[in-house]
Amino acid sequence: MQRPEWDTYFMLQAEIAKLRSNCLTRHIGAVIVKHNRQIATGYNGTPSGIKNCFEGGCPRCLARDRGEIMPGESLDRCLCTHAEANAIMQCALFGNAGSTRDATLYSTFAPCIECSKMSISVGFRRIVVLADYPEDGTQLINAANIELVKLDPRLLRPWTNLIIQSP
Repeated sequence: MQRPEWDTYFMLQAEIAKLRSNCLTRHIGAVIVKHNRQIATGYNGTPSGIKNCFEGGCPRCLARDRGEIMPGESLDRCLCTHAEANAIMQCALFGNAGSTRDATLYSTFAPCIECSKMSISVGFRRIVVLADYPEDGTQLINAANIELVKLDPRLLRPWTNLIIQSP
């Protein structure tokens, strides 16, 4: 019997989390893990109680979707919360904020500079990503001596295929 390696397993969880994203332009998922136990998940989208991005909740994303704003522009106008930030806030909201020290963050994209700062502040030991992000905080993460691992997306394919094939 084969089982996925831990990094593959938790990245699959991040891939599932991104299915809940309500952002018009990019779907990202994140999972926080401590001692091989998932303690929080997050996906990008508008804050709770705010109209979903795809329903017009974020004017910046609407403008980007219409081609009026280029990727990476006017990010300060975006109302969406990043997946990594949502996962970190879930830890605070549900009382396990101290659990982030020495934990691992799995994210389908490399964290932006803001999420990288949060990752450093909450004490992550490792960050595992699937893809680069144009405005990522890689230099900051490296300066903080956090291990940054880029997982090959092809490692997930056999497991996603197995999920699809299973009854």
